[in-house]
Amino acid sequence: MTSIDFVTLEVADTTAAAHLYSTAFGLNPSQVRLRASEAATSGFRGFTLSLVVSQPGNVDALVKAALDLGATTLKPTSKSLWGYGGVVQAPDGTIWKIATSAKKDTGPVTRDFDELVLLLGVEDVKASKQFYVEQGLTVGKSFGGKYVEFATGSGPVKLALYKRRALAKDAGVPAEGTGSHRLVFSSAAGPFSDPDGFVWESTAPLTAA
Repeated sequence: MTSIDFVTLEVADTTAAAHLYSTAFGLNPSQVRLRASEAATSGFRGFTLSLVVSQPGNVDALVKAALDLGATTLKPTSKSLWGYGGVVQAPDGTIWKIATSAKKDTGPVTRDFDELVLLLGVEDVKASKQFYVEQGLTVGKSFGGKYVEFATGSGPVKLALYKRRALAKDAGVPAEGTGSHRLVFSSAAGPFSDPDGFVWESTAPLTAA
């Protein structure tokens, strides 16, 4: 089994991004790292990051904290058939979805999250699935050519594949985009680039200090 050790977001202002992610979301470098970059990018970058939480109140708390630090709303928080959630975009351009499958709060509201999920929007889900299996990843869930979730074990980031246009619609943005994804994976599986141009770098698995 291959897991993602952490992901690196390439941003113009690492200080501002670090402040938002640590203060609003409680993320640390064992999960998300930042790298200065001015690489050309426009429109949808082909991915979203999701914070999966235990109850609606936590969704509201995380969204408010992000908005207070300069994020903008792409989809206001709302109820749906699957639960409750909303989508925001950080000043660095990264799209974040905060969601829960719960319909009501069952405990004190916090900004804790249960899972960090990276969803890649790909042109051909089946082809990308096969590519990643060949790199050593293990499929956890698969729904034909629509959605694939990999079993990432104890890794801090869960990886899933979705059709690019479907992911953009879910995020509330047009599917068109060009230039850099502004995203790099670090894993023992790297280095390589996938069929949609997402870059993986080689790194030793993280160990506790």
